[in-house]
Amino acid sequence: MSEECNNKIGMLYLSATPIGNLEDMTYRSVRILGEADLIAAEDTRHSRKLLSHFDIHTPLTSYHEHNKLEKGPELVEKMLAGDTIVCISDAGLPGISDPGAHLAMLAIEAGINVSPLPGANAALSALICSGLDTTAFTFYGFLPRTGKKRRELLERIKQSPETLIFYEAPHHLKGTLSDLIKALGPQRRAVTARELTKTFEEFNRRTLGELAGYYDEHDPKGEFVIIIEGFDAENEVAAEPEQQLSPVEMVARLEAEGMGHKDAMRETAKKLGISRRDVYQALLNTSSTALTEPASHCSGPPSPEGKA
Repeated sequence: MSEECNNKIGMLYLSATPIGNLEDMTYRSVRILGEADLIAAEDTRHSRKLLSHFDIHTPLTSYHEHNKLEKGPELVEKMLAGDTIVCISDAGLPGISDPGAHLAMLAIEAGINVSPLPGANAALSALICSGLDTTAFTFYGFLPRTGKKRRELLERIKQSPETLIFYEAPHHLKGTLSDLIKALGPQRRAVTARELTKTFEEFNRRTLGELAGYYDEHDPKGEFVIIIEGFDAENEVAAEPEQQLSPVEMVARLEAEGMGHKDAMRETAKKLGISRRDVYQALLNTSSTALTEPASHCSGPPSPEGKA
């Protein structure tokens, strides 16, 4: 019996942690975190606060993107020796946009049992409250940072019919919205979700163009989930003529419909997915061009053919 216990292989749990509200931690996760031999955490300082809240005293070790190649095999050795390890990320499910997936693959290759401890997830939480289609969706996490790879991905998915899900940091949100508009157009319905499950939880439901206009006036704060409706050929064709208008033409059309100049500029920015500064600059450039064009020096009225 003693020899059988010594030869017993441990296991790996992948445990969800709250994305905001600590009450979203499950009873089962709290129990297993307390019973495990070791907890592999993305940020041990962050995780200690969570464990302290639930009075969990299991030893912690760091496991993150920058040490996974060295630390992963070490953790596998511990599990092969009989240890039970729980992998957690800073928030949500490990393995989704973090190195937990790498540890799971190593463990599976070594014949170690891997089991989930389900719970909170930002992407799915945002999706179900977005008001967009949930029957088919694709999660892309963070878009590639390099321009070439980002353009290639957006080009590949611009006609995808599934709802699209992305993560983004606040300091990159404006640039990402701009790139999404260039690839998908400003009229796509979209939602940004931030501070999920927290006191100031916010869902911003607009078109991509309107979202860009909104965040041009309001600095983004907090981590974001971006949900975008999939490609719909009928809607895309209907929106195309308006999208092809220049900022100057759009302002002129809105003013002709009775809208004031400032409101027309603001609405143009939203519809075209550009900043109000860009609209102002386009109007300024047009005015400058008109002022610098040489005057016609004809000595009499134009001929019927329109020549002096």
